[in-house]
Amino acid sequence: MKCHFALTTVAVVSLVGCTAYKPLSLQGKAVFPVEVPHLVVSSAHMPLRELTTHPFDPSDGLDMTEVAMLAVVNNPQLKVARDEAGIAQAQAFAAGLLPDPQLSIAQDFPATNTLGNTSAFNLGLSYDVGALLTHSAVSKAAQATQHQTDLNLLWQEWQVVGQARLLFVRNLGQQQLLAVLQQERNVLFSRYQHTQQAVAQGALTVDVTNADLATLQTLDTAIHELSRQAIVNHHDLNDLLGLAPDMRINLVGEAQLPQTNENNLKLVKAQLVLQRPDLRALQAGYESQEQRFRQAVLAQFPALNIGLTRARDTSGLYTQGFGVSFNLPVFNRNQGNIAIEKATRQRLYDEYQLRINAADADITRILENLQLFEKQLHNVESGEKALAQAATNAQLAFDVGNIDSLTYTNLRNAWLAKQAEVITVRQTLLEERVALATLMGGELPSQNKQDNP
Repeated sequence: MKCHFALTTVAVVSLVGCTAYKPLSLQGKAVFPVEVPHLVVSSAHMPLRELTTHPFDPSDGLDMTEVAMLAVVNNPQLKVARDEAGIAQAQAFAAGLLPDPQLSIAQDFPATNTLGNTSAFNLGLSYDVGALLTHSAVSKAAQATQHQTDLNLLWQEWQVVGQARLLFVRNLGQQQLLAVLQQERNVLFSRYQHTQQAVAQGALTVDVTNADLATLQTLDTAIHELSRQAIVNHHDLNDLLGLAPDMRINLVGEAQLPQTNENNLKLVKAQLVLQRPDLRALQAGYESQEQRFRQAVLAQFPALNIGLTRARDTSGLYTQGFGVSFNLPVFNRNQGNIAIEKATRQRLYDEYQLRINAADADITRILENLQLFEKQLHNVESGEKALAQAATNAQLAFDVGNIDSLTYTNLRNAWLAKQAEVITVRQTLLEERVALATLMGGELPSQNKQDNP
């Protein structure tokens, strides 16, 4: 009866606080948001400071900052990364729990009906004391791993914000260049129609229309290629935002990038280790490995298991006592695991230093590129203004017959090429600034206001 009562008690206690199983069925079809306004974007949970103060209102289109905010909330890869962060949190919770004691129950029944014999039982309660020795290191290692996962998630959010800004900038440049090419095509097509009429009337030779036709075909090829690139950029953006491939979003406004004073750059670079989530994640990973190394060292000590026993034999004699079991550290002594954890710690140490060096080098390279592109942009903008004025004068001269068609066409083509160069350089400069903002968490060095693109 005592044994049965003990079994019943154990069963009841073990069921208290258990989690019930609930199935979660998979869906066999693609699921996308139907409309952007149906998504709720909270500024307070944004990963960068400049995003926390920006209102999200998709009713009038999405500006550059709103696109970045939507990407943080609805990016599919970030959703999976947040699930992984939840797993790390659960693992840290599990590592912090103390090991349960072990209860053993056995009962024997006499095989013969000998007078005075009774059933025998053996009841034991034991605990792995050795697990308590390494519990602190195991728990701290799991907590550091959870912190590392959270920081990696934050760094991934930074990357998604940077990619959203980059795709917005590219869309902006593509639309501007398409507008320029289409405007030039309209002008050229109108002139082509007039020259065709003049050729039909015998006022011009067919060479003039052939040159215009060749230029028209070149423009059409450029427009079609740029339109294809715009479609690719559109699908990349929808994929980043977790939207349906055929969904059209209205992008509005210019590129919005945070700026700081040039004098703050050195301070920002000096605090890069404290600010960059990927570097802080490596620090947390190194701390986790330190605890694993400590755990391996502590595991050198013999695993100790202590228990209490109570028993009754078949003659009805009751006994009680205790038991102790432990490993003998003769051959293994956990030296293999210690060597592995120590070597792993050294690898993480070197990887951390390598990442810091790479981060500093990347920022230095981008800053040098920014200076180069700013000078280039100033030069091409000056050249574009000069060619624009020359094209205007050439139009007047061509209309009155003071210059020939070839000179006029060459000048307009040169102006068109310079306009495209201005847009391309400005886009490249903005892309470099996006890359710098991603590496520095939004803190950008800025020149004087009139120098910014």
